[in-house]
Amino acid sequence: MAGHGPAPKDPAKRRRRNADPKPMTELAVDGVVRGADLPEGVLPDGESWHPRTVMWWETWRRSPQAQTFTATDWDFLVDTALMHHVMWTKGRWEFASELRLRAAKFGATPEDRLRLRMEVLPTPAEPGPDAPVDGGSVTDISSRRARLSG
Repeated sequence: MAGHGPAPKDPAKRRRRNADPKPMTELAVDGVVRGADLPEGVLPDGESWHPRTVMWWETWRRSPQAQTFTATDWDFLVDTALMHHVMWTKGRWEFASELRLRAAKFGATPEDRLRLRMEVLPTPAEPGPDAPVDGGSVTDISSRRARLSG
């Protein structure tokens, strides 16, 4: 199987405590759409992009990794999108391995992000509809226990 070897181990679980060679890049989900739309006129015979490829492209545009993409990265992703399109429209599944390798360069999976020393920070959880807005009326645990025990 093609690849770059096993993913790096979690620094907390390593036996050696050597300093990390490169610090982790921390990225947060910010909801910004980056990059351009898929280019028109690049497919033969006036063909439209496969809907699955459009979804794939929009996922990359909204990804935290897109914060680090340069113009050459977007060009490389357009070439990759062409492979993705051919794979889905023509059933050419032999492109899947190349597509996986190309997507790995941008941190598509958790393992890829570990290898790239890239961490996507979790988004803060949205409060549920039943969550108290002001912290509730309970000031300490003993008053809560007293109210519950009657």
